[in-house]
Amino acid sequence: MNEADHLIELKGMTKTFPGVIANENVDLALRPGEVHALLGENGAGKSTLVKMIYGILKPDAGDILFQGQPVIIDSPAHARELGIAMVFQHFSLFDSLSVVENISLGMDKDVPMETLAEEIREISDRYGLPLDPHRYVYTLSVGERQRIEIIRCLLQQPKLLVMDEPTSVLTPQEVQKLFVTLERLADEGMAILYISHKLDEIKALCHHATILRLGKKVAEVNVDDESTSSLAALMMGEDLATIVKQDHGSYGEIRLQVEGLNQPAFDSTGISLDEIHLDVRAGEVVGIAGVAGNGQDELLRALNGEEKCQSHACIMIDGKHVGLLDPNARRKAGMASVPEKRLGHGAVPDMDLVDNAFMTAFHRMGLLARGLINYPKTRQFADKVIEEYSVKTPGSHVPAGSLSGGNLQKFIIGRELHQSPDILIVSQPTWGVDAGAAQTIRQALRELAANGAAVLVISQDLDELMEITDRIGAICGGRLSRFYPTSQMTIEKVGLLMAGVSLEGDSQDAA
Repeated sequence: MNEADHLIELKGMTKTFPGVIANENVDLALRPGEVHALLGENGAGKSTLVKMIYGILKPDAGDILFQGQPVIIDSPAHARELGIAMVFQHFSLFDSLSVVENISLGMDKDVPMETLAEEIREISDRYGLPLDPHRYVYTLSVGERQRIEIIRCLLQQPKLLVMDEPTSVLTPQEVQKLFVTLERLADEGMAILYISHKLDEIKALCHHATILRLGKKVAEVNVDDESTSSLAALMMGEDLATIVKQDHGSYGEIRLQVEGLNQPAFDSTGISLDEIHLDVRAGEVVGIAGVAGNGQDELLRALNGEEKCQSHACIMIDGKHVGLLDPNARRKAGMASVPEKRLGHGAVPDMDLVDNAFMTAFHRMGLLARGLINYPKTRQFADKVIEEYSVKTPGSHVPAGSLSGGNLQKFIIGRELHQSPDILIVSQPTWGVDAGAAQTIRQALRELAANGAAVLVISQDLDELMEITDRIGAICGGRLSRFYPTSQMTIEKVGLLMAGVSLEGDSQDAA
């Protein structure tokens, strides 16, 4: 490849942090019109590399050439001047501001609010990413917040678009629409650097892939010449394990039962839950699919006690009514939960991993004695989670906000699984984690069920739900569909349920 053809070229990029070599002598080059994947396990150095491209971090060594000219990108504003835009994995949004106000803060020129709102509507319609410019961010689901980041970048009309896990919270239909847009942008000459753990996406979208492992570049490949398995093996240095799905034959008693749950929305823009009926038995993994913003968060909060129900009898744990109990009381009854939003909901960003481990595990793991925290025991628990789930971190003393998104997800999932709950409700269990860690988490959910727990998985990853669940349904507009044996379902059928469409031949014997 002729160097003059490159839009951007990285040579010998190196970045170290205390105790960690994040990138070591990494080379990378993209041409105009190329969609290039950046692959690696959590902690492999992908986010560090793209932060240097975007001017957030300064490299310790190495050179960047943009359109053939050496550049020192010292700030995101400078990156945008050059024509580089970035969709971040973690959102940079102000909850108390509207969509259009948030987007205006990221613009490098003054645009009247109503003009900007119209531009947002146009891009929303064109790219199939519905978004009301005047809604406040605090009322939006994670999926809708992700749309803000994507639209904000597309408004900049960049030469290079860096996308860090952009489809983590999009439905398959939304992903397909986004890919149409990205392919059109590439055809028009835009270079796209694409980070994703979804290897099927890489195969469908990308031309070439650079693979990082432990901060070093280990391969650069033509994506068409590789399979998803070979890409995963390059990332991990070993073949990907397969999920073992036990043949239960029959399940145990109902552990989680929901009867006629009606829950008003949190606010005027939320989703109300309407006549929710649900049961999960011991040894069973039940899946709920759905487009973002259809009541998933409301359902999780109602089930785990963050929002008290209108009736004590509408939710039962092992036959006992718990509808009016708070989260700690439900945890004492045997329930654990993992929310969709990692930072701020699943973990407190500024608290270290030891304190974050204590927050949900103090009762079940016996971390509190006579009103005092047993820090040695809590630290031992946090360290065990870090070790067994391969959380890449300097130690349990670091704040949760310093971890990469995938590593924080592994810690939060591990924290709950290590408590061996009787009931586990988890939303987006493998959002943003690498292929190897995703398989570890999915297998751990199956093993938890095999040991007698009832597991409810809320996910937008239909491949994930089809792989690990025993029964599957969908939520649409705050209403649950019927549930069907996963073995009898296809992704297309689940997609219909997600759209609120009843399946043909629906019969009373559906599970």
